[in-house]
Amino acid sequence: MKIALITGISGQDGSYLAELLLEKNYKIYGIVRRNSFLFNSARLEHIRDHLNLLYGDMTDCAGLSNTIHKIINENSNFSIFEIYNLAAQSHVQVSFEIPKYTTEVDGLGVCNLLEAIRVLPKYTTDKIRIYQAGTSEMYGHVLETPQTETTPFNPCSPYAAAKVYAYNMMKIYREGYGLFASNGILFNHESPRRGAHFVTQKIIKGVLDINYGKNKDGFIRLGNLYSKRDWGHTKDYVYGMWLILQHDKPDDFVLATGETHTVKSFVEKAFLFKGLLIHWVGEGINEKGIDQDGKTRIVIDPKYYRPCEVELLLGNPSKATRILNWNRKFKTLNNLIKDMFSGK
Repeated sequence: MKIALITGISGQDGSYLAELLLEKNYKIYGIVRRNSFLFNSARLEHIRDHLNLLYGDMTDCAGLSNTIHKIINENSNFSIFEIYNLAAQSHVQVSFEIPKYTTEVDGLGVCNLLEAIRVLPKYTTDKIRIYQAGTSEMYGHVLETPQTETTPFNPCSPYAAAKVYAYNMMKIYREGYGLFASNGILFNHESPRRGAHFVTQKIIKGVLDINYGKNKDGFIRLGNLYSKRDWGHTKDYVYGMWLILQHDKPDDFVLATGETHTVKSFVEKAFLFKGLLIHWVGEGINEKGIDQDGKTRIVIDPKYYRPCEVELLLGNPSKATRILNWNRKFKTLNNLIKDMFSGK
């Protein structure tokens, strides 16, 4: 029997991963923070009865240890125990406002998890595989393009710095203690379940509200239009997470599309899906997106600029494609945007 623990299961990635593992007949446990789950359970409602949800927090070392022991004791005949650590304070802009908390959850929380596993008997740890959700933000001000598994990290946000610490701790516990500890370096991945405060979902929701007359201003406020990102679909990326833990040895893999697009391009494509053709006037913070009827649809608000901006992210997924046979079903940015409009 295969069992899995997903931290951050109520998030975008966690919900899609839970669906995938249910299809593969896993027994699934999930850690949720009580206050978060009270307001953030919608993504799991349709599969709630098939999950074993436990309250927990990545900052609580003893609690994580107790959870691991509980799962092992309840499943003494397990063959493989897969742990997917997806829990994080994952909003880059917010990490500048709460850097200590971000570090405690995204960085030290991984150390807590690894320690809870390291102290178990070897015959148990030999059956445990751990996946850590890394991020392309770790590359920061990039030192080479495209970015691969060997590209040096150069983080420029508290979020990215905490994730680099977590990445390195996974490698240390893999090489120092022999744990099956793998990192996924995932470039931006979106879906209809993306949180409303992320720019892609903000754009999609903004277009829909304008289309249905729910936006009284008639426009969306955005920050840097010229940041370039490598955007894929979350369903493809959680499949990649699973493949990483099915590999015969622990390793680190980049998951990306190999294409990069500006935020401005995403905006144009999203509006075009609803029949609005956007052109641009002005420069800098005075730049605006205007539709074919002369109505302002995009304005720039400086409050959405980050203190340190990552201008370009572009991943090379060739290692994952070659070794894991990872292939994406959502091949283009238009495919992704179309599915985000579906709301499913």
